[in-house]
Amino acid sequence: MSKIFTPTNQKLLTNVVVVKLKKGGKRFEIACYKNKVVAWRNKIEKNLEEVLQTETVFTNVSRGEVAKSADLKKAFNTDDMTKICIQILEKGEFQLSEKERQSALNAKFTEIASNISSMCINPTTQRPYPVSLVEQAMKDAHVSVKPNKSAKQQALEVIKVLKESIPIERVKMKIRISMSLPDSKKCKDQIKGLFLTVVSEDHDGQFEVVGLSEPGNYKQLAELVGKHSRGKGMCEVIGVEETAENAVFS
Repeated sequence: MSKIFTPTNQKLLTNVVVVKLKKGGKRFEIACYKNKVVAWRNKIEKNLEEVLQTETVFTNVSRGEVAKSADLKKAFNTDDMTKICIQILEKGEFQLSEKERQSALNAKFTEIASNISSMCINPTTQRPYPVSLVEQAMKDAHVSVKPNKSAKQQALEVIKVLKESIPIERVKMKIRISMSLPDSKKCKDQIKGLFLTVVSEDHDGQFEVVGLSEPGNYKQLAELVGKHSRGKGMCEVIGVEETAENAVFS
């Protein structure tokens, strides 16, 4: 029966986080190093050898019971142990200590604030907010971090919450649209209606308009152009509005 190797001066499984996945009616487990599972899922750690204590797949890590090859093949449709371990690592369940859980939440809290700082400005000063100020505003608004939701997704939700307490706006996209004049007749009013400001408009040979729009309108603009030009038109982001600092936002 295969056992996990641990140094003689260390108790068995002292530094192990067990990741469990139920698949095909059976439970499979892998043994990982502490702190590394979260780092892998957050794409901070990319070296699998730094995450797994062993590429062995178990039915019970604590008892050292190894999963049968036939069961693994049936459940995962492969006998490649690396691929199986990655599936368990990415989809399985595991328990963090309270300290690890709090550390992960703190890191995601800061990542959300950083995303907001890069996407938004104070409309009064036309400058981006420092991350520290965004973090304080989030704390004042009692924002709760969701560990299983991406920081970018949560940032978009938190911006709506922060608007109730501080002046904050997303940076506007500068979008250029071009299509044939006949095609534009069907949708140019709708297109211009989705711009907050029309920077330029040209009807010489073809319809071309450049304007500032909320980032959330880009998909609708692209769909309008694609539908009415039968895929021949163009909708592209060419930049963002200039702020007092000429900051570049992603």
